[in-house]
Amino acid sequence: MTEALNELGAQIEAKRPECVLAWDVTHGELTINVKPSNIVGLVEFLLSDAACKFSTLVDITAVDYPERTKRFDVVYHFLSMYTNQRVRLRVCLREDEMLASIVDVHPSANWFEREVFDMFGILFTGHPDLRRLLTDYGFRGHPLRKDFPTTGYTEVRYDEAQKRVVYEPVKLVQEYRQFDFMSPWEGAEYILPGDEKEGAK
Repeated sequence: MTEALNELGAQIEAKRPECVLAWDVTHGELTINVKPSNIVGLVEFLLSDAACKFSTLVDITAVDYPERTKRFDVVYHFLSMYTNQRVRLRVCLREDEMLASIVDVHPSANWFEREVFDMFGILFTGHPDLRRLLTDYGFRGHPLRKDFPTTGYTEVRYDEAQKRVVYEPVKLVQEYRQFDFMSPWEGAEYILPGDEKEGAK
């Protein structure tokens, strides 16, 4: 299997050198690093080339590396039902960069790209309807970015007096936000079951 993936990686690089920055096979999976400007061209090639026929888009997701200049990795997973092979495409982007949509090649990318936009704030040019998918319309921020607070910025509740849903800023006391203990049990004044065995040794 690894040998076949190595052959496939070399073949794709040879046929589309302007798209492929690098490729490798790790843990039995082929990953290709792609130039952001050439993502659509490579996806079209992978779909139409007789040796590839990657006709099924399995997923599009992203990974946030806030310490890097190119903060985001946008990751595409494709499956070929004809050759029984999988390929992963990875595109590195700066926070201010946009990526071309592949909806015209794979219509199923529509909601995947909307999810990546919603969760990470990555913009896809040429997308027919790029709006939030999982969060509310008034939601602020992008929850899967590493700098997004775990408490969020607002909370939603039903107000009985106003007879409607209201949005309010999250208000937490500082003690709730910071934990000084190594574990929830450290510093407790009571003895947990089994603790007495430690002293008996």
